Amino acid sequence: MPDVKTVAVVGAGAGGLTAVKCCLDEGLRPTCFERSSELGGIWYYTANPLQEGRVCVASTTTSNISKELVAFSDFPMPKEYSNFMHHR
Repeated sequence: MPDVKTVAVVGAGAGGLTAVKCCLDEGLRPTCFERSSELGGIWYYTANPLQEGRVCVASTTTSNISKELVAFSDFPMPKEYSNFMHHR
């Protein structure tokens, strides 16, 4: 059996989570590094981002891309969700 390649993924936002899934699909062994304790990158809202050393969306942020286009293949958006979703 060939050696499994180990890769690092920096950040657990939308891009990092997608990269982890692609690595797993390709038979790689990813390790994801995220500096905060939460997943979601800039889409994880916090009231005091600068105090936590991060950036995030505003409390009123709503996506201008439909839920069908941003859904993860393994986690489709529920039908009852708004087409253009709030950051929550």
